[in-house]
Amino acid sequence: MRKNACLLSLIVLLGMAFAACNNTETNTNAGANANSNANMRAQATPAATATATPRYSEEQAREEREKAKANKETIGQSLEDAWIHTKIVAQLIGNTQTPERKINVDVVEAAVTLRGQVDTAEAKAEAERIAKGTDGVKKVTNQLKVVPAKAANTNANTKTTGNPKGKTPQ
Repeated sequence: MRKNACLLSLIVLLGMAFAACNNTETNTNAGANANSNANMRAQATPAATATATPRYSEEQAREEREKAKANKETIGQSLEDAWIHTKIVAQLIGNTQTPERKINVDVVEAAVTLRGQVDTAEAKAEAERIAKGTDGVKKVTNQLKVVPAKAANTNANTKTTGNPKGKTPQ
């Protein structure tokens, strides 16, 4: 259920990002300056500008809070807290080094708390790096516990012959 909720969040997030970048206007001067560009000297490329945050509605925030509550996570009442939660969960889902389904993400007043269990110290560090690198986050508390995955029982798949002492039947 949580995986479906997170997948839905990711789809909504990607949809909003696509909608923000979608430009429906057409360029009516497409070929007008083609020849003049050949005569221009090389110019410095302008500095990159930050992209605007996609619009995040109160309805989307309410839905995110409901999903978080179902997963025993906490999101503050601000729109920004819900947006931060959405971004972190989407990044954890998209990162193969972090087991998102085992990590609870709480966001209150832009302070993030990571709870749950991960298999490795690297996964714990990666989850913290993702949270700290997310725009709008003021503080990260990493309460993740490293619990190595249990070794598979190699005897579980062996066939029992009914001869426990290993004697050859006569």
